Amino acid sequence: MSTAPSCHDAVWQTTRSELYVFDPATLRIRDANPAACRNTQYATPHITTLTLPDLAPQLGRSELDTSAAIHTHFVRADGQRYPVTLHVTPIRHDDAPALLAIADDDSATHALQRAQARFEAMVSNTPGLVYQFHLDADGNASFPYVSDGCQALLGLSAAELMAQPERFLELVLPDDRQSYLDAMLSSAGTLWGWNWEGRIWVDAWKDVKWINLRATPHSLPDGAVQWEGIMTNITESKQEQLEVRASRARLAELTAHIEKVKEQERTRIAREIHDDLGGNLTAIKMALAMLAARLPEDDRALHDKAAYVDQLADRTIDAVHRITLDLRPSILDFGLVAALDWQVKEFATQAGIACEFHTSAREIELDPDQASALFRIVQEALTNIAKHAGASKVTVRLQCGREHLGVKISDNGRGIAPADRSKPASFGLRGMAERANALGGTLHVTPAEGGGTVVAIKIRRQGYNSAP
Repeated sequence: MSTAPSCHDAVWQTTRSELYVFDPATLRIRDANPAACRNTQYATPHITTLTLPDLAPQLGRSELDTSAAIHTHFVRADGQRYPVTLHVTPIRHDDAPALLAIADDDSATHALQRAQARFEAMVSNTPGLVYQFHLDADGNASFPYVSDGCQALLGLSAAELMAQPERFLELVLPDDRQSYLDAMLSSAGTLWGWNWEGRIWVDAWKDVKWINLRATPHSLPDGAVQWEGIMTNITESKQEQLEVRASRARLAELTAHIEKVKEQERTRIAREIHDDLGGNLTAIKMALAMLAARLPEDDRALHDKAAYVDQLADRTIDAVHRITLDLRPSILDFGLVAALDWQVKEFATQAGIACEFHTSAREIELDPDQASALFRIVQEALTNIAKHAGASKVTVRLQCGREHLGVKISDNGRGIAPADRSKPASFGLRGMAERANALGGTLHVTPAEGGGTVVAIKIRRQGYNSAP
């Protein structure tokens, strides 16, 4: 048997382990060290009045197995139970048989076990692969932790991936590897979130998957970087996204085709109106003039009627001319520069708003469809200004580059709120944007310096020649 704890007073006073001396018959505590008093929240005089009846079954045996650990619970002074593991050894205390119990508080261990269980439950129910990725200062990569979702996502077991971390990069399709490495190095350099999506080849199923990787980095003292993150299978949503994008592309092609057909039909109708109606009205006016010249000079009523019919013919010719211009301005036959210059002057006259046109090119040769579409965009922008801007000055600039053509329409009006651009009824802006997209270009609406709005259109030229 061991000697009494009084022989090792220094250890008894300073150890962090809880030490108790029990009466083997009554299980009453004879003595307890300071660590035991602190953890149980009992003062030394009080703790020696307590008994531990829960230990009776284990300690009541005639043969005590001192190598066995006893798992039980102690109760603090505030009534809180906490788990402990006891190692009991027979000793003599005050010249009488006693039991020395070394108690280890298992609260932290149990809390860790509960936290681990919760973590594993969350990970097992997470639709994806939870992982840790480690990149050391020499560029060597490893996966310190990989969840069981690895097999379902990558076709590899967690053990296989941790043993051979380079296999993940091998899964990434060659066309997507550089973007994967660039995203990783950028995240490591800036310590910003790593967000990447790309394709992998899963040999187990002979199939390509789209995956999304999101991870949060933090630096380690040795210069390494470690990420904690999740990978998910986004194949279905990516396919839907690609289908939507393809559908939008087809819709844009259809819109462009419709606009082209509309312009062609407008041109045909304009020419027919001009050639047929215009020609007929001119003939009618000439015939009317001949008839009016032969009327009796003293028949005032007939001369007034002839004058009225002549005026009616003039008004009809003007209407035909106006309708023809609305359908397709014949000025477009002289080129885009001349057409825009004419449109700006017409706008200034009709709207009563000062409008200037500037360009660095005297003549720009464009595909007729491009010229018509660009003219319509400018026409719609000027119409919107007249209706909504409340502007007193408008400037239209045509800029010609080697490969691109740009037009900026600026006004000093009240401007347009961002919310107004997305209104369902904003058909003017939407139509302008669709025309620009159909040309393979872009349209941006931004605030102007000092107030007002700037509409900027940029398109790629096709089959161009320009004269400065």
